[in-house]
Amino acid sequence: MSTAASDQLIPSASLIVVNERNEVLLVQRSSRTRSFAGMHVFPGGNFDADRDPSLAITAIRETFEETGLLLGSPTSPQTLSKSDMERARSAIHHQELDFQAFLLRHKFVLGLETLYPFTTWITPLITSRRFRTQFFVSFFPTCLEDHSSGTGISKVPTTDGGEEVQSTCFVHPRVAIAEFKKGNISLAPPQYYILETLRQLLPGDVNTPEEREKLILLSQGPFGRLVIRPRLHHDPGSSVKMYLYEGDELRGGPEGRLHRAIVKQSGMAFLEIDLRRNFDIFRVDVSEASGATKL
Repeated sequence: MSTAASDQLIPSASLIVVNERNEVLLVQRSSRTRSFAGMHVFPGGNFDADRDPSLAITAIRETFEETGLLLGSPTSPQTLSKSDMERARSAIHHQELDFQAFLLRHKFVLGLETLYPFTTWITPLITSRRFRTQFFVSFFPTCLEDHSSGTGISKVPTTDGGEEVQSTCFVHPRVAIAEFKKGNISLAPPQYYILETLRQLLPGDVNTPEEREKLILLSQGPFGRLVIRPRLHHDPGSSVKMYLYEGDELRGGPEGRLHRAIVKQSGMAFLEIDLRRNFDIFRVDVSEASGATKL
């Protein structure tokens, strides 16, 4: 593995879309993709300064390309047909149409104010191709109705024809976690971490104003700003393999504090993930405790 290559971080963005039933939007990556092949992830992709002014716009554009959902509102009474939207989506995906030009031409205003930061993850040093991924969370009214007159353009999410995404779905975090434990879907630690966090915060099947306020509050605190740099650790007294996160006692945090994921892998696939986190994510800023252990 080239050290120079592993030190280069590719900026990227990913969007966690929560609908009115507390379901989150997941896409299954095509087996042909270079990264996360076959895995279930949140829609997203690499930042390109020539295409996007910000990471938030990257997250919205990639979500549109991969699922057909556009978090934006048309300011013109003249709306695009579904077929026109699909043609534009394909053209933007293949870089035959500039996303910003498309928005301007059809008077779309993106809902940037509805995107809230929800941790940033940096790929461990053990991987040759590394990313710095900013996650955002946003609320989508529903996945069943057409929103051509409001925020969100599309009906149910659809794939991009299998180029990067082979399936899309809205699924409750508790169901996604259960399906992973059964071996029916494949997740990586960042997606598991976020889904487990959402499972605890969104227990019911109806998204309430109180739950939204709680998620926004979490985003605006230390958790939203947290940069997670997983460090691989092998327990010398056993065969246990784990990723240590910021603030864990083995990363310089207070004695007894746990912020880690115990994992079992087969090649690049994660068979088991067990998140251990025993602090208040609303109040504790673990990034301070890990300042001396940044990778």
